[in-house]
Amino acid sequence: MKKFTLKKSYISFSSFFLVSLSMPFVFAKSKPMSNTVITASVKSNTISPAELRRNNIYDSLKLGSLGLAKEAFDYAMKGLDIMKAVGKVENYNVISIVDFSKASSQKRLYVLDLKNQKVLFNTYVAHGMNSGKEYAQNFSNDPSSDKSSLGFYETLGTYNGEHGYSLKLEGLEKGINDNANRRNIVIHGAEYVGASMVRSHGYIGRSWGCPAIPPALQVPIIQKIKNGTCLFIYSPDKDYLNHSEILKQATASVM
Repeated sequence: MKKFTLKKSYISFSSFFLVSLSMPFVFAKSKPMSNTVITASVKSNTISPAELRRNNIYDSLKLGSLGLAKEAFDYAMKGLDIMKAVGKVENYNVISIVDFSKASSQKRLYVLDLKNQKVLFNTYVAHGMNSGKEYAQNFSNDPSSDKSSLGFYETLGTYNGEHGYSLKLEGLEKGINDNANRRNIVIHGAEYVGASMVRSHGYIGRSWGCPAIPPALQVPIIQKIKNGTCLFIYSPDKDYLNHSEILKQATASVM
């Protein structure tokens, strides 16, 4: 009887001793794991005020349903913030975005009132004849290229020329679009831009590099964006995205 009692006591003591040894290790492992999960969760939800503002504008104006690529909009807004910082553009309330990731048969010019959060215009816009047929895929700053140039522009003054009421542009990106004046790259109306051309050909006509627009809209659009607003012509072109100094500054900034 004594032997049994001692054996039973030994087993109970051994079990308690083993459980006691394992408990600190269980607690030591579980605590850091809990902290790690919380930290990761906080970081993933971090969003800057500028990014939140961009998302709010993009969603409230339903730009996604209108076909404007989110990347095009984000780059345009980040670039506008850079130009605000250096005092380059006079009117920050209006921005025009051309989305060349879309076919010319689609309405790919967006004129936005950022102050009142309105889409002022969404219409067709031409690309250069040597940039491509239905899609703009090749770009150049060369005066004789007859291609479109990507990047950021500032709108200047108006004049009456070969295509009637037209708007001069200043290319703001060296080596990318800074030959705009030399090339006579302007916004003007053209009969080959519009829904009738899409119905008859499947795509609109092409320019010598100008972002030409429908004649019926040339006056109201030019009147709205003239004299110091930002125009951004976008394409997911790797060469442009890798060489644009404005986009580099925008990426480096906390935005």
